[in-house]
Amino acid sequence: MENLSYSIFVNLTYHLAAYFAVGLPCVLMIWSYAQKEASMIRLMSIYWKVSSLLAISMLLLTNQRPIGYLITFLAPILMVLSVWFWVDLNEELADLPPWRALPLTVRIWRWALTGFGLIATLVSAMSLSCMHATSLPRCMAWVHGPQGLHQLLAKVFAFLFGGSWTEPVAAFIGYLALIAYTVGLLQWLLVRLPKQGRIAGEF
Repeated sequence: MENLSYSIFVNLTYHLAAYFAVGLPCVLMIWSYAQKEASMIRLMSIYWKVSSLLAISMLLLTNQRPIGYLITFLAPILMVLSVWFWVDLNEELADLPPWRALPLTVRIWRWALTGFGLIATLVSAMSLSCMHATSLPRCMAWVHGPQGLHQLLAKVFAFLFGGSWTEPVAAFIGYLALIAYTVGLLQWLLVRLPKQGRIAGEF
């Protein structure tokens, strides 16, 4: 019963991610470009760069790689930070008329994303033990979603390229993406953050 309840929370986390971490940000990105709202475009661009960590975690979990559980825990924390951290973007958003549809929606989305981040962090914190024991029932709850997406991608990949998109291939791509992500994050932390502070700049 305990494992079933935990699986329900994991499925809820994935569904919330689909709505608030992927679906709505896609709409906001397109909307921002349509409205030519520079500050919103910058905010959403930063968000997508940071939130790519969520996709990396799913690639790794597809093949049940232990580090995938750690990335799943860290991703929502960094995603929430990415939309609140910037002084200049916060000021620009505050200066926009609050009754305009796009700024209002972005404000609502930031709070909704924060709620998702809190839930996802609390639920995924219980999976950190899976880094040492991936066969536990609670660990498998995190694998079902990525493997379902993997099966869909495998069909698309085979149709478009005639190749085989396997779980080891997904994990390999995930590791490469994680290395690139880590290098970029370290460069920002060690070079740009000390120089620019909490200014979005060229992030």
